[in-house]
Amino acid sequence: MAHRKPAQPAFDPRTVKEHIVETPLGEEMSKSFLEYAYSVIYARALPDARDGMKPVQRRIVYQMGQMNLTPDRPYMKSARVVGEVMGKLHPHGDSAIYEAMVRLAQPFAMRLPLVDGHGNFGSLDDGPAASRYTEARLAPAALAMNADIGEDTVDFTPNYDNKLSEPTVLPAAIPNLLVNGGSGIAVGMATNLATHNLGEVIAAAKHLMAHPDATLEELMRYVPGPDWPGGGIVIGRDGIREAYATGRGTVTTRSKTHVENVTARKKAIVVTELPYMVGPERVLERISDGVKNHKLEGISGAIDLTDRLNGTRIVIEIKTGFDPNAVLAQLFKHTPLQDNFTMNNVALVDGRPHTMGLKEMLEVWIGHRRSVVRRRSEFRHRKAQERLHLVEGLLLAMVDIDEVIQVIRSSQDTDAAKSRLMAVFDLDEIQTQYILDLRLRRLTRMSRIELEAERDDLRRRIEELEAILASDGELDRVVVREMDQTVERYGTPRRTVLLDEGPDGGLTPVTAAGDDSGLSAAALDAARDAVTVSAAADDVAAAAAAARKAGEEAPVAAALQMEDAPCAVMMSATGLVARTSSAALDVWRSRSASDQRLPDDQIVSIFPTLTLASFALITSTGRLVLAHVADLPNLPASQTLSLAGGVKAGELIGMTESTDPVPGERVVAAVPMAPAPAGDGADGAALAPLALGTRRGIVKRWNREAPTTMDSWPVIDLKDGDEVLFAADAADQDRIVFVSTDSSLLTFEAGAVRPQGRTAGGMAGIRLAEGERVAAFAVVPAGTVAWTYEENEDGLSSASGAVVLTVAGDSEALPGTENGAAKVTPLEMYPTKGRATGGVRSQRFLKGQNTLVAAWVGPYPLHATSQGGSPVELPKPDMRRDGSGTDLAAPIAFVG
Repeated sequence: MAHRKPAQPAFDPRTVKEHIVETPLGEEMSKSFLEYAYSVIYARALPDARDGMKPVQRRIVYQMGQMNLTPDRPYMKSARVVGEVMGKLHPHGDSAIYEAMVRLAQPFAMRLPLVDGHGNFGSLDDGPAASRYTEARLAPAALAMNADIGEDTVDFTPNYDNKLSEPTVLPAAIPNLLVNGGSGIAVGMATNLATHNLGEVIAAAKHLMAHPDATLEELMRYVPGPDWPGGGIVIGRDGIREAYATGRGTVTTRSKTHVENVTARKKAIVVTELPYMVGPERVLERISDGVKNHKLEGISGAIDLTDRLNGTRIVIEIKTGFDPNAVLAQLFKHTPLQDNFTMNNVALVDGRPHTMGLKEMLEVWIGHRRSVVRRRSEFRHRKAQERLHLVEGLLLAMVDIDEVIQVIRSSQDTDAAKSRLMAVFDLDEIQTQYILDLRLRRLTRMSRIELEAERDDLRRRIEELEAILASDGELDRVVVREMDQTVERYGTPRRTVLLDEGPDGGLTPVTAAGDDSGLSAAALDAARDAVTVSAAADDVAAAAAAARKAGEEAPVAAALQMEDAPCAVMMSATGLVARTSSAALDVWRSRSASDQRLPDDQIVSIFPTLTLASFALITSTGRLVLAHVADLPNLPASQTLSLAGGVKAGELIGMTESTDPVPGERVVAAVPMAPAPAGDGADGAALAPLALGTRRGIVKRWNREAPTTMDSWPVIDLKDGDEVLFAADAADQDRIVFVSTDSSLLTFEAGAVRPQGRTAGGMAGIRLAEGERVAAFAVVPAGTVAWTYEENEDGLSSASGAVVLTVAGDSEALPGTENGAAKVTPLEMYPTKGRATGGVRSQRFLKGQNTLVAAWVGPYPLHATSQGGSPVELPKPDMRRDGSGTDLAAPIAFVG
C-alpha cells in the first residue's frame, strides 16, 4: 500500500502576524528619488574625471580588450560585443550599449575615436545601422586606455551578479576627459565637455607637473582652446577663458567658408567645415526655411556635395548683383553655419560631481597617472622579487645537483623530499616546491647561464623600480616619458582655427606654444583666408547694424546687394577678363614700356562702367554674349602687373543658353552695354554703334538693336571662312582702320558706314588683293588721332596719339619663330580714303619679307611682350608711312 502524505491544514489569514511599517509619503519619495538621482549621476550620465568615461563606455572598452579585439585582429560583429558587455558587466538594454559604442567609433563626435567601426556607424544627419549589420574592434587609442590594466594599476569591483569583476576606472594614458569631451544629462545637473587636441593637453599637463602653481594664462599658452573633430573656426576666446577658469562658458564656432566661381558666371559660398555636431542636412534645411521666410536673400540655390572622399562641401550659389560677404553675414546669423557650444565641465571626482576648470581637470588626470605608474611599479617590483627568490633558490640547488637528485630519490614521498631539501640546502617552502616541479631538461649548463643572466637582470630592474618608488621626481619622469610616447603614437595636428582679437582690433590665428601639434603651413594659409572671409562678413554685419541704429533700415535684399559703384572692365590679349576700381585706370596707363610684364598684362579692351551693369563679349564667330560686371573678379588697384586673377572669357561664353558655342570660337573684344558713369570722362549719353571688322575686310556698325529675352545673339552675318577680328564702339567722327597682310592701310571716318540691324552682314571695308587678308582692325576715337611729340633739354621725350605698329616677315616661317622687322608710325601720317578702297602702303618689305606677321593700331605708348612675358623693345616712332622696319630682338606675341 502506497504511503500517503498527511493532509495540509487549510490556510487561515487570521493566524499570520501582520508587519506593516507606516512611512510618510514625502519621506519615502525623497528617499527613493535621492537613490535614483545618485544612481543616474554616478552610474549613467556623468564621466569619471580620471578616465573621462561613463560606466557603459568603460565597460565597452574594457570588455573589448578582454575579448582581444585589438587593432591587429579581425573585426567582430557589434551584436556579439553588445551581448558580451550586457551579459557580463552592464545589465541594461542592448540599444543603450550599442549607442554608446557607436559614439566611441564616430570620428565626427570623438577627437580620438576609441572604437574602429566597420560598416554604417551613422553620420551627422543619419543614425547607424543595426548592430547585426556592423562590425567593430578597438581603435589604436583604446590600447592606451587599457594599458597595464592587468598589473594592479586600478581597483576592481564585483559586477552586478558578483560572479566577475570590473575596473572602477581605466588606466587612461590619454587625457580622455579633455581630448574626447562628452555630454550627459543627470538629475539636477548636466555635463557638456569640449574636445581638445591631445598634444596640446599633454603639453599643458607637463607644464603643470613642472610648475604646480601655474596660472590659467600659462596653461592656455599650451591649450588655447577646443579642437573640434570637424575643424571649423572659433571666434574670440573670452568664452574659452571663462570656461577654463570657472568650468562654464560659451564658445562661438563658425564654418570654414570661401567664395569661389562655381561657373564662369556665378559665384558661390563654399562651406568645407561645419561647427561641432552640425550636419549638412540641418544647414540646408535652415537655408531653405530662411529663403522661404525672406530672412535670407541673394541665394539662388544650395546643394550638398559632401562625400567620404572629399569631405564636407556645401555649395551656396549667390544671385548676380549680391555681395557674397553680405549674404555670408546673413547665413551666420540665421543658420547653423555659426553655432554656440556651451561648455559645462561637470565630472565625478571621488564619486561626487564637480564643476572644474582646465587646471582642476589636468590635476585630476595627472594624479591618476601618478597613481597608475606607482601601483604598476609596486606590482612589477613585487613580481620581480618573487621571481628573483625562485631563481636564487634554483641556482643554490644547481651547485650540487647530484645531491639534490639523491635526496629526492631516497625520500619516501613528496612531503619527505620537500622537508629534506629545505633542511639540507637552506631553502624555504616556495623555493623547494619550484625545484620539485622543475623538468630535467632545465638541468643543463646553458640553463645555469640563463638563470644567472636572469638573476642579474631582475636585480637591475628591482633597483630601477625601487628608485621610482622612492623618488617622486623619478616617478614624474616616468609619467612624462609615457606622455611623450602617447603624443608620438596618437597625436594629430590641430584642426580648428582659433581667432583672437589682436592689438589692432582685428582677428588673428592663435597657435599653441611649441606648435608640435599646431597648424601646418597649409592650414595657416587656410586660416588666414578664413580670417579674411569672416572679417568681411563681420564688417558687412556691423555696417548693417549701424544703419539700423541710425534709422536707415533698408529691405534685406537691398542691404545685401553690391553697391552700384563706378569701376572699369579690362580684357587682356590672352582672353582674361576682370574688373578694377576706376582709380586703377591711371595706374595701368602710366606704366613704362620697359616694365617687367606678363602675357596677361596686354590690354585689348578697357572701359569704365558700374558694378551692377552688364557688358558684352564679342566672339570671332560674330556672336555677342551678355555678362555681368559683378560676376568678374575684382582686382586691387595695386595689382598692376597682370590680369592673372581674372576669369577666362572662354568660360563666360560657354555658359549661355541661347546659342551653343562653336568649336574654335574665341573672344576678340569686351564692350560696354550701358553708358559710362558720369564723372569718368563721359556724360552718360547713349552708346555709339558697335563697329566690327572681319578677316575678309568686311565692316559693320551695329545699331544695338537687341532682343530682351536672350543672353546671346549674333550681331553680324558672316560668310563661310570669315571671322571677326575686333569690335569697339564707333561714333560718326571716329576713325576706322584696316591693315592687310600685304601692308595696305585704309582709314576712313566711321560715319561712312551706315548702322545696321543685328542680322545684317555688313559692307565692304577694305578692298583686298588676291590671297591677302586683314591683319588688324581698329577703331580710333577722334580725339586721340592727333600726334604730339616733345623733347626736352635732357633728351627725354614724351609722345601721345594713335600709332600703327606693323611687323614684316616671311610668310613661309612658322608662326612665333621669326622675330620680324617692326615699324611704329603715327596714324595721322596716313591719309583718309573712301570706304571699300585699297588704302596706302604702311611698310616697305625688304629681302626675305613678303607679309605682315603682326599689326596693331592704338594709343601710344605700346607694350609688347614675347610668349613668355618678357618685354620686347619696339623702335621709336617713324614719320615715314611706307618706310622699312627695324629688326626685333624676339618674336612679338602680345601687344596692348
